[in-house]
Amino acid sequence: MTRHLLIAGAAVAALSLAACGQKTETKGAATPAEQAATPDANPAATIPTPSNEAAAPDFVSKAAASDMFEIEAAKIAQKRAKNADVKKFAADMIAAHTKTTADLKKAIADAGQAQTLTLPAALPSDLQDKLNDLNKADNFDIAYMDNQVDAHQAALDVMQRYAQDGDVAQIRTFAAATAPMVQQHHDQAKSIRDALK
Repeated sequence: MTRHLLIAGAAVAALSLAACGQKTETKGAATPAEQAATPDANPAATIPTPSNEAAAPDFVSKAAASDMFEIEAAKIAQKRAKNADVKKFAADMIAAHTKTTADLKKAIADAGQAQTLTLPAALPSDLQDKLNDLNKADNFDIAYMDNQVDAHQAALDVMQRYAQDGDVAQIRTFAAATAPMVQQHHDQAKSIRDALK
């Protein structure tokens, strides 16, 4: 028994000596005991609020506006585009984004949120401005495809963030299922744009 106490005592002494030799810099940080005594100083004590992008109302608004923008831009492209690939891409965008809007509405209904989560009736001003600029573009085909690369990248970012951190399971499932299609559209738009240049 005495031998075990001596070994334990030697181990404690060795650890204490080793700890004394180390420099610890706190740079004004509170020790764990100080943090426990003052909960406001403990960052872990505060509950993080979800970012807006993980909140269903923000996601629904952005996703629906993105679909609306894609459809309206594609309608302009069907009238103004000269390149056959650009015209076909525009037709595909109308079909695909009409479907994703329907799928988003279904996800909202399945979540029991149809009364609280509504799709916007009009484009936000920034997207409306982009549509107006597109309508006036001189080299329309390149302008439209540049626009589509950017728009699909923005939509992909929104889908991926919500698929990872979203607060409503059914809508999160929708985002996860839609993201690969948006990625495919982005890649296709980039390929068509690069071929035009």
